[in-house]
Amino acid sequence: MKTNGVSHIALGVRNMDLSLAFYSDLLGFEVVRDEIQQTKGSVLPALYKDAHDQRRVVTLYWKKGPNESFLVLSEHSDKPVSGEPIKLDQIGIHHFAFWVEDLPAVYEELKAKGAEFVLAPTVVANGTLNSAFLADPDGILVQLDELVA
Repeated sequence: MKTNGVSHIALGVRNMDLSLAFYSDLLGFEVVRDEIQQTKGSVLPALYKDAHDQRRVVTLYWKKGPNESFLVLSEHSDKPVSGEPIKLDQIGIHHFAFWVEDLPAVYEELKAKGAEFVLAPTVVANGTLNSAFLADPDGILVQLDELVA
């Protein structure tokens, strides 16, 4: 099998409005779809832990174009959802990362907008990578990376 890159990252969120403020307003993703989907009677319940009748789904692009990666946020507000975000020493997807240019400037810009960082920009990987971590409204870790020249 040959892959061509990441298609999308899908995140379950507890509060879509808070998550949209984070991913769209703070990080700059563009909302391209926002809809309510009926899930009862569809194939989706086969992929759920608990049964839900509907969900709100929002698709966001950082850069729209053919084969560009995108985010999908889904909120099930018909019934309480379960689960907690995990940390780096637990099984499962514990974070995802985006390349940025001028991480120190991005860090200052996001802090000025109210972002709370878990880890400020730090040079790692034998001095080849500058990384910072922040958590989204559900506590999911988001890493911002910049290669160090």
